Amino acid sequence: MSSNENPKFIENLTHQSVKWTSSSWAFVIVFGFTLIWLAFGPFLKFSIGWQLTMNTVSSTITFLMVFLLQRSQNKDSLAMQIKLNEVIASLKGANNHLINIENLSEAEIVALQKRYQTLATHLHDNQEGVVSTEKISAEEIVQELENLE
Repeated sequence: MSSNENPKFIENLTHQSVKWTSSSWAFVIVFGFTLIWLAFGPFLKFSIGWQLTMNTVSSTITFLMVFLLQRSQNKDSLAMQIKLNEVIASLKGANNHLINIENLSEAEIVALQKRYQTLATHLHDNQEGVVSTEKISAEEIVQELENLE
């Protein structure tokens, strides 16, 4: 297997693993194994070996699932960021500085959030028919819709 095929193989393996482990059949199988393990408890006199078997298996599966879930979450998050970047880039008048905002530091993101919160408060306080070219917050839109009803 060449080095170019290896990452694709690993990606396919993890994708299929995430897909299978999130299926109903995976739940049924794990539930069945748990019932079988519980049923053997009285026959094995609830021994340490009996307990360690389930402990070891469940710890190993949990350890592997953490990485699968993180990989899946990272991929979904990246896809969502790309979609949002496309929406921002395609909207006339949108603040294109928000494209790739996820690359900013946490302090920069908090400062931006405060700026938009201040803008939302300012727009809310000055509703005298003045139209602003700046963006309005989602909360203000919801409130305005509620006021129209």
